[in-house]
Amino acid sequence: MSKEAKPAEEAVEAAPPKKNKKLLIIIAAVLVLVLGGGGAAAYLLMHKSADHADEEEAVPDKSAKKDKGEKKTPPAYVALDPFTVNLVTETGDQFLQLAISVEVPDIAVGDRLKMYMPKLRNDISRHLSTKKASELSTKEGKDLLAEEIRDQINEIVEVPAVKGKPPQDAVKEVLFTSFIIQ
Repeated sequence: MSKEAKPAEEAVEAAPPKKNKKLLIIIAAVLVLVLGGGGAAAYLLMHKSADHADEEEAVPDKSAKKDKGEKKTPPAYVALDPFTVNLVTETGDQFLQLAISVEVPDIAVGDRLKMYMPKLRNDISRHLSTKKASELSTKEGKDLLAEEIRDQINEIVEVPAVKGKPPQDAVKEVLFTSFIIQ
């Protein structure tokens, strides 16, 4: 019997190591997954906090610019009704149909510009009727006309000084949205 009992005991003793190996493999796999997940989470959190720190550093720069008066505002544009005028005759009757928009520093200046619109339209129409088609057909001629219109508007519309700043021009730039000579 002792011979029979020994193999049974060996069988019992041999079974637990198989369960222990499976258990060790499962525990090792779970540990690898947990550590890998924890490492990935730590990396992402650190990376995110580094980005957040960069954003916080950028914010004071923006506020510093605002304090210095370097406030960036989007441009404001005012569209004028189209002009149709007779040009100075060179080769028969010629007409200019012109639509312009003007860039102003802010909406308040645009509203002020609208108050002077009848006078502006009159002066611009009279100025356009003194031009020849040959003068306006080149890029340089169009650029000169834009400058002349800008100067005319700035002579009529005055923008008061604000908080110690010198008065600024009412119109920064004149833009042609339609330019037809017939």
